[in-house]
Amino acid sequence: MRSVVNSSCETPSCASPVPSEAMDLPPMDSSTATTLDHVSPTDCAGEPRTDIGLIEGLAQFVIYLHVECGLANNTIRAYERDLTEFVRLMADLGLRSVDQLNALRVQDFLKHLRSRGLALSSIVRHLASVRVFLRFCHGNGWLSDDVATRLETPSRWQRLPGTLNQKHVEALLAEPQPDDALYLRDRAILELLYATGLRVSELCDLGVADVNMQIGYLRCLGKGQKERIVPVGRTALEAIYTYLRELRPSLADGRRTDHLFLSRTGRRLGRENCWRLVAKYAARAGVTAHVSPHVLRHSFATHLLQGGADLRVVQELLGHSDVSTTQIYTHVDGKRLKSIHARFHPRP
Repeated sequence: MRSVVNSSCETPSCASPVPSEAMDLPPMDSSTATTLDHVSPTDCAGEPRTDIGLIEGLAQFVIYLHVECGLANNTIRAYERDLTEFVRLMADLGLRSVDQLNALRVQDFLKHLRSRGLALSSIVRHLASVRVFLRFCHGNGWLSDDVATRLETPSRWQRLPGTLNQKHVEALLAEPQPDDALYLRDRAILELLYATGLRVSELCDLGVADVNMQIGYLRCLGKGQKERIVPVGRTALEAIYTYLRELRPSLADGRRTDHLFLSRTGRRLGRENCWRLVAKYAARAGVTAHVSPHVLRHSFATHLLQGGADLRVVQELLGHSDVSTTQIYTHVDGKRLKSIHARFHPRP
């Protein structure tokens, strides 16, 4: 990885690239990073101070993300975890106040991440968090040097999303059996994930009233609390209806809860349990690839495009704010690209 500081600055370069692997935190939406990367002094209220401690600065930044930006909780937690690690390393280096931060200290942080063996994609994400934090601090007058403008994002390879073919999806969806204790709930979850392409957090946050069984649509809140309406297929609706009628009342056990999917103790189903649920049935179905709720989301999008769906429609269904995020799925289906080329290119 080349230096993240502009060439006009005489600073040592960072370590070389590391192999790409799964990120350890939820990825931040590209549009979110772009929006937050333009924090200006007018965005930040209060009298300028130069004695803000690192911990206090981080706490104020997290409040800003909650109150002013309205980001999803998972996105805010990702920023907070990245920056907590950054602040701890700065403290170990003897820094106490925000105004002591500079480009060399950011280089030290990136070298620390490299020594941990993180993938380049994870290092880039940490750098994006640090850049936004530094811009926020400069905008508030806590940091005299606009360090963020001197940081460049290292180039990285774009990884294609992992997907399942339709045969593997069918095997996975058929795996919950009547002798499984939570068979009706698990079948409804798997069917709904593949039918709608919901993020796992969106599925876990669904309320009973969010699914309209009569017209076959559901309402969900995506990143940044953005609402969208998603159609639901007949098979998934039937699975949800059966679960609501035959299993959910016993899980609720008289408790008043609006959440659609409940755990065996009657509480809201957590994301971790949903991940384990999908992985369990994938293993039982003999699917050797890594399978998660997000893989079903990728498969949903890829299979729609394979069937001829318009890219903009898939963008709306997935809740992407930028179509460029959706375009990656066009590279997954090589046959589709070849057929489009053969159909539209003037020379056979």
